[in-house]
Amino acid sequence: MATLGDMGLSAAINILSALVFLVAFAILRLQPFNDRVYFPKWYLKGLRSSPTRSGAFVTRFVNLDWRSYLRFLNWMPDALRMPEPELIDHAGLDSAVYLRIYLLGLKIFVPVTLIAWTILVPVNWTNHTLAKSDVNYSEIDLLSISNIPLGSQRFWAHTVMAYAFTFWACYILQQEYAKVARMRLHFIASEKRRPDQFTVLVKNVPPDPDESISETVEHFFLVNHPDHYLTHQVVCNANKLAKLVKEKKRNQNWLDYYQLKYARNQSQRPMMKTGFLGLCGEKVDAIDHQTAEIERLSKEIPEERERVINDPKSIMPAAFVSFKTRWGAAVCAQTQQSSNPTLWLTEWAPEPRDVYWPNLAIPYVSVSIRRLIIGVAFFFLTFFFMIPIAFVQSLANIEYIEKKAPFLKPLIEIKFIKSFIQGFLPGIALKIFLILLPTILMIMSKFEGFLSISGLERRSASRYYIFNIVNVFLGSIIAGTAFQQLNKFIHQSANEIPKTIGVAIPMKATFFITYIMVDGWAGIAAEILRVRPLIIFHLKNFFMVKTEKDRDEAMDPGSLGFDTGEPQIQFYFLLGLVYAVVTPILLPFILVFFGLAYVVFRHQIINVYNQEYESAAAFWPDVHGRIISAMVISQLLLMGLMSTKHAALSTPFLLALPILTISFHLYCKGRYEPAFRRYPLQEAMMKDTLERAKEPNLNLKAYLQNAYIHPVFKGGDDDDEDEDEIFEKLEATVLVPTKRQSRRNTPVPSKVSGDSSPSLPDLQEKGRP
Repeated sequence: MATLGDMGLSAAINILSALVFLVAFAILRLQPFNDRVYFPKWYLKGLRSSPTRSGAFVTRFVNLDWRSYLRFLNWMPDALRMPEPELIDHAGLDSAVYLRIYLLGLKIFVPVTLIAWTILVPVNWTNHTLAKSDVNYSEIDLLSISNIPLGSQRFWAHTVMAYAFTFWACYILQQEYAKVARMRLHFIASEKRRPDQFTVLVKNVPPDPDESISETVEHFFLVNHPDHYLTHQVVCNANKLAKLVKEKKRNQNWLDYYQLKYARNQSQRPMMKTGFLGLCGEKVDAIDHQTAEIERLSKEIPEERERVINDPKSIMPAAFVSFKTRWGAAVCAQTQQSSNPTLWLTEWAPEPRDVYWPNLAIPYVSVSIRRLIIGVAFFFLTFFFMIPIAFVQSLANIEYIEKKAPFLKPLIEIKFIKSFIQGFLPGIALKIFLILLPTILMIMSKFEGFLSISGLERRSASRYYIFNIVNVFLGSIIAGTAFQQLNKFIHQSANEIPKTIGVAIPMKATFFITYIMVDGWAGIAAEILRVRPLIIFHLKNFFMVKTEKDRDEAMDPGSLGFDTGEPQIQFYFLLGLVYAVVTPILLPFILVFFGLAYVVFRHQIINVYNQEYESAAAFWPDVHGRIISAMVISQLLLMGLMSTKHAALSTPFLLALPILTISFHLYCKGRYEPAFRRYPLQEAMMKDTLERAKEPNLNLKAYLQNAYIHPVFKGGDDDDEDEDEIFEKLEATVLVPTKRQSRRNTPVPSKVSGDSSPSLPDLQEKGRP
């Protein structure tokens, strides 16, 4: 059981680590040779030039201005100085709203912390229940609800505070939901023209023996959307081609590296092994080998490109369909297109940079099977991860370690070692075990077949959040309780076990405090230092960079990483809501996390991150829903805990809290969520009208014609064939005229799909007497 001394040592280690990271960052960011590492966003916007290009030789690499070192902490006020509207213009609405999650945490927990410390801490402290019992406890537990005697009238204070905290959290959530919804609608109304505003993704196009996929799509939309259909682009399975292009680019990077290496030392030709990761296999001349590989790929890439363009089997039953107006696209995306609800499925197309192209080649019929497989796999991943969680909890219990490894007892009993094990080691061990989890969850999401990067990240975030609840939160409580009270469980009657668990749950606050300090303090401070991008940039700059363009490509600005960052934030919301009433001492540690993270990520968004896509804050309903689920979990756990405290009068009053919270969630879902799921036709019409008035001669077809061409057919990936020639081939082989007698009328239904409409003359003929 961690004591105040153990927690003090952990706090000292993590505060010192955070300060070291922040000071190191403040100094490294001032050095000219690190400018592209800590300010890549400004380089990508073309608003910053390298300070290493001019000046004396030394000043190109080291900042010799001593006055700048006196202002080394100016990055903090600079990060807070940019107003939110300017931040939205600079980084996008997604980034600005993501920062509001941290502000939301501060808005909720600052008043909650003040009230809890003013009322609940004195109520808990002024008792001697734990001191008179034989339960293992620490000084921190004296400030928790565990120190209240059974059946005490003091539990009314916790019941009232639970209601107060719930009402306050709901009020702030409602205000924030309304604010973000207004920001989203304003952003959509005021943003510049984008291809996804006019484009719909159509899936599960039915096969037709009379027509190709492209002809079927064109015919269907000319018949059913005659006044608004503009153009379309069928989806090609170009995964193999993309793989070849990526392989060629990787080989070209290695060739550049070996050529630079040879240019610096021409006495010996560079050698390499052709086996796995260059660790085994035949040893060959590196330059000759890479040159031969590039030549081979240069022949295979045009052949594969021709196959993709000309082979009908490479065309998938899906297409990006563009319309003349936003109104027309909104109608198509938000309505059922066919009497068969499984055919002609439409949804808003992701913006071109948000499309995850490899998954477009996955057949629609296999998506459900894939998601079932991943659901089962995620269940077993969550279940078996209980083993390392139990191991982490065993580290927090000195008695358990001494029992399993008695030879370590002399070492463990040293005061510093004991404090380090109980106060710091469990948190860092859990952090290490969770390192690979986001990568595993992202692989699972890709296998499921999501078609956009934002969709992949939201699904991974959802699974990460569930994993945190089951394993990190509940797993730690259950495993920790079992380890700490194992002896008592064995020697007491079965009726007493629920009481022991009820008392022991608040005692896990010490473990979560150590985890917050490791992950939420030191971890956030390490984020701003960017150690990995710093090392990789300088390695590339030394070994591979030959031109300024190479140096720009060596930059790694990264992005927010919604799939990892948002679940982390939500976990702190869960801890704060659960322990606000149970163990209020945990709340200040969470406030430090929200405050520090807000400043750090605001700086990173302004100067570093280059967001991969813009979804106009489409993730906010997920954020709101997870906070609501955290509130319900906290209320249910409080009810379970109070039931073990013989609080017969106050406990029934808690039954209404989950009902009120879920009712509030349903109200918000109906009131605000439609703004995030649908595009109002009124807004679409207004924007279309304004655009026609400002740009009456706009050639929208030319703007949309190639917006959703697969990236491997665009310039920049391979220069073996001119980009215009590729587009001409795609149009010639994919966008072909329909074989039917008329594009607008269908005298003969398809042999396979009966969705085509009869011609207007036929209908008129049939209607005559």
